Amino acid sequence: MTTITDLTVAAIRDGVKDGAFSAREVATAFVGAVEKARGLNAFVVETPEHALAAADAADAARASGDLKPLSGVPLGIKDLFCTEGVQTTAGSRILEGFKPVYESSVSAKLFAAGAGMLGKLNMDEFAMGSSNETSGYGPVISPWRRSDGGNAPLAPGGSSGGSAAAVAARLAPGVTGTDTGGSIRQPAAFVGISGIKPTYGRCSRWGIVAFASSLDQAGSMAKDVRDCAIMLEAMSGFDRKDSTSLDLPVPQWEANLSSNLKGKRVGIPKEYRIDGVPVEIDAVWQQGIDWLRDAGAEIVEVSLPHTKYALPTYYIIAPAEASSNLARYDGVRYGLRVQPEQGGLNDMYEATRAAGFGAEVKRRIMIGTYVLSAGFYDAYFNQAQKVRALIARDFEQVWAKCDLLLTPTAPSAAFALGEKSADPIAMYLNDVFAVPASLAGLPAMSVPAGLDGQGLPLGLQIVSRALDEQTVLNAGLALEERAGFTARPEAWW
Repeated sequence: MTTITDLTVAAIRDGVKDGAFSAREVATAFVGAVEKARGLNAFVVETPEHALAAADAADAARASGDLKPLSGVPLGIKDLFCTEGVQTTAGSRILEGFKPVYESSVSAKLFAAGAGMLGKLNMDEFAMGSSNETSGYGPVISPWRRSDGGNAPLAPGGSSGGSAAAVAARLAPGVTGTDTGGSIRQPAAFVGISGIKPTYGRCSRWGIVAFASSLDQAGSMAKDVRDCAIMLEAMSGFDRKDSTSLDLPVPQWEANLSSNLKGKRVGIPKEYRIDGVPVEIDAVWQQGIDWLRDAGAEIVEVSLPHTKYALPTYYIIAPAEASSNLARYDGVRYGLRVQPEQGGLNDMYEATRAAGFGAEVKRRIMIGTYVLSAGFYDAYFNQAQKVRALIARDFEQVWAKCDLLLTPTAPSAAFALGEKSADPIAMYLNDVFAVPASLAGLPAMSVPAGLDGQGLPLGLQIVSRALDEQTVLNAGLALEERAGFTARPEAWW
């Protein structure tokens, strides 16, 4: 039997509008679900009062005929988005207790559209991770379990692991995520939901705690493609407070959704066929190719020759930018302060950062500081920027041959918590398929496409040229309709 928490964003929006149920009923149902699923550790902070107040406002607006696009829809907000008066930690102990006095542009847009907030979602510390194990508030546990009955809890992916788990477990119909090198797409694939990273600059970065400023981009995660389009429309738009924000109108992505791909050419990049990937990944990729052909698309093989350099390039540029951005956490202005007895200013800096930052954040700060140092800047950072330009050029050239690309989202299904945490390189390899689109600033989406032999979700990734989110969403819809993915985790928590 379908319950309120099974409903999509679109169904809730339309049901509130039509009077099928009240917004208060919706908010109450999701608030209850969040309370019952605390064992997943998906939320760092719960804000039921915010969700219920927005619901009451939606019910009043319906009575007066003044509903907004997201009236009655309660959402989860990743803890990287500053929320006025509500603790924002970026998953780090160094920001524990920090309550911003301003609202991020993205969350402000969602609330202005009528949405309520169920709470702040757990995440890898400062968005650095692929498993949600680096959070200062403990790992998020995936709601999925292997079909063989294995008891090891699974990673929900990262860094938007709390966001992904909340949607998959029916704790929120839609959530915000951020994607620096795959942090929307990889967790979406791990838990069997949809997630889109738009073109860099579509969504304002103002009020998002910075990791790597030339890569960070907000996006939407939800049960299906239509919901992602609805949320992305509300989140996007020009913002004078963000110099990288694109001064362009927001397209009507939902209204223009179509699964008919007749006349579209789908590129299959040969460099994404890599050794060591499970046969099930290749099998679901081939199935996706067949589905898009069935939707009317022409399939062509293409080449992105610099793909093999994308991961090392990313892990030079992102840590370098992080080492600069995280220099502001010094114990002076906000957040944690550790002042050693008899210690001076530098002692306070060292003690605060030692206590406040986790191991992965420290690792990336050290890498970033190293590659930016006077003796190594040209050898590492400068060369990485040049390779990034070549990767972007590969994509520009390939659009002469195709309109979109289809690849796997991740090189495996979800792995067990702790399985890769001792090997940073193995963890970094989770981003191998997602990073190139991030380096080029292109729109990309993951859509659930099937299950592996252990009953765990597998996702397919769609990438298109800059500003062409519509093609990404349309191809996602075509995959969604043909995959018929309805699997969901059984409630065990």
